[in-house]
Formats: sequence, structure tokens, C-alpha cells
Amino acid sequence: MRVPFVHVSAALLAALLWWPGVAPASAQATAAAPPAGAITADRLMDTVRELTSEPYAGRRVGTPGGIRARDWIRARYRTIGLEPVGDGFDQPFTFTPGKGGAQGGGGERVQGANLIGRCAGTDPSRPAIVVSAHYDHLGVREGRTYPGADDNASGVAVLLELAAICTANPFRHDLLFVAFDAEEGGLNGARAFMAAPPLPKARLALDVNLDMVARGDKGELYVAGLHHTPALRAILSPVAERAPIAVRFGHDLPGSGHDDWTDQSDHGVFHAAGIPFVYFGVEDHPDYHKPTDTADRIDPVFFAKAATVILDALRALDQHLP
Repeated sequence: MRVPFVHVSAALLAALLWWPGVAPASAQATAAAPPAGAITADRLMDTVRELTSEPYAGRRVGTPGGIRARDWIRARYRTIGLEPVGDGFDQPFTFTPGKGGAQGGGGERVQGANLIGRCAGTDPSRPAIVVSAHYDHLGVREGRTYPGADDNASGVAVLLELAAICTANPFRHDLLFVAFDAEEGGLNGARAFMAAPPLPKARLALDVNLDMVARGDKGELYVAGLHHTPALRAILSPVAERAPIAVRFGHDLPGSGHDDWTDQSDHGVFHAAGIPFVYFGVEDHPDYHKPTDTADRIDPVFFAKAATVILDALRALDQHLP
């Protein structure tokens, strides 16, 4: 979902400027992990079809469908080989939905839970990179299910692919794979994460957030966040140049209203905490936040190419960040 202060980590920015080369239940949760470096459209679409199928009922936070999605993703974490941070993968939290928000009002507390899995890096001296995607959506309204294929089963599908690739061939940095709950209606899962992070905030180098990455109807994938951390542009420009789809930088300019996506998904909470972010997403399409956001409206070819670009970007960030 994207809902209608600029503070960059000074330490990270200084390090970047110094760093060499940087200018100043259909699918089964027990499916085998993919081989290192391989992303396939079939597997991405299997995840999207699973999470948008009838038993999940739109994955609204606090509902049986939302809990079922959480259980399915947790099982995938285990199969992939991610490590829990602490006693388990779950980070439970409660919140009161705002009146008129996407999750409704009424003042009753709602229970949600983020899922946090760690893929250990090869250099434990480096800070962690967070890879995030929210798994909740809008649920059922007036008898109609909002399946949320692009928003955001697509981001979860890519997150799981990246996690499997990492466990097969670790990156230099620790990667924390975070499936956020309760993004819709207030970024509540991300707020809970930042209120009680699994690592000290100083050990969180960057958030790479994935929210709506499958429906590039114009063949474009956007990267936001570089306005706030310009040094990242030198790392990601080569990725954009060699990408098999059009990769655009933007949608992060203060004062541009709804075109500024800085605070419109979970990465906004990291930004407010002074942690840089890179956000991957597509522009709104006719099925955004509608019951017609279904798996069959996704172009699997574009989706797989977008996922490959995100993997390439994550590898580049891993190589160049201190």
C-alpha cells in the first residue's frame, strides 16, 4: 500500500562518500528452496496465487486469513533455512486502528505479528541490511474479498526468493528478512519493529522495502530513496543501466504530494528513525486497492525481471555498503 523529515544516517552517508567506487494452500510451504541465484516466474506466481487464494480472505490483520498467511510464511522461513532472532520468528504487537483508516476504527485493540528471519552474513563486523515486505492487505469489505496480489503478495514472493538465495549463498552483511503485518492503515508493524528492533538501531544499515513490484503496466520499476541518500545513486545506477526493464529513480522529492512515496510504505518508519531506505515499487494501476488486484492480472515476465533487478540491487548494496 502507498498512503496518500529528511534525516539520513550521518555515519552511513560519510562512510558511503569515503567508500571506494562511490562518488561524493495450493503451493506448499515445504517446497524445496530455489538454487542460488535463480528466480523463476513460476515460483513467484505460485507464492502470489497461494496468498491470494480463498482461504486467506484478503489477509487483513487480526483475521483468520491474516493469521493463516503468517503461518504459511513462517513455514517458508523454516524451509528456506532462515534463523529466528531470539526465541522465534514472530514479533507480536497490538495497536488501535485509526478511525477511517484502511483497517477500520472503533477503538478496539488488534493483534498483529511481524515475522523476522536472519540470514547470517560472511562478515559479522558489518551492520545488517533489512529486506522488508508487508503481507497484510484489506481483507473482506461488504462481502467482497480484496486479494492483494500486487499489494503486496508480490513483495512477499520476492522477499522469499531473496531469502532462499541468501541461505544458499550468503551475502557479506547479515540480512534480516521482515514480513510486516498491519502496513495497511498506518504502518503499524513497522512502527512496532522500530519500537523494539531485534538489533540496536545503529546496527541497521539500510531498509530495502518491496511493496507492489509485479504490475509494471508501463514496463517500469521505480526506486525511491536516493533523494534522501544521494550516495546510493552511484551504487544503483549501474544496476538500472543493465536492467532488463526500465528502472526509474524518483517518487521521493519532498513537497511533491502523493508523488512522494517517502512515507507511503513501511520504509517511511525507517526514514523517520534516521535509517536510509531503498524502496522498490510500481506506480498505481487501475486495480490498486480493489477486488480486481488478482494474480491473473500480473505479467509473470515483468514480475520475474523486476525480481531479478531487486536481487542485483541487493547484491550491489551488499558489496558497496560499509
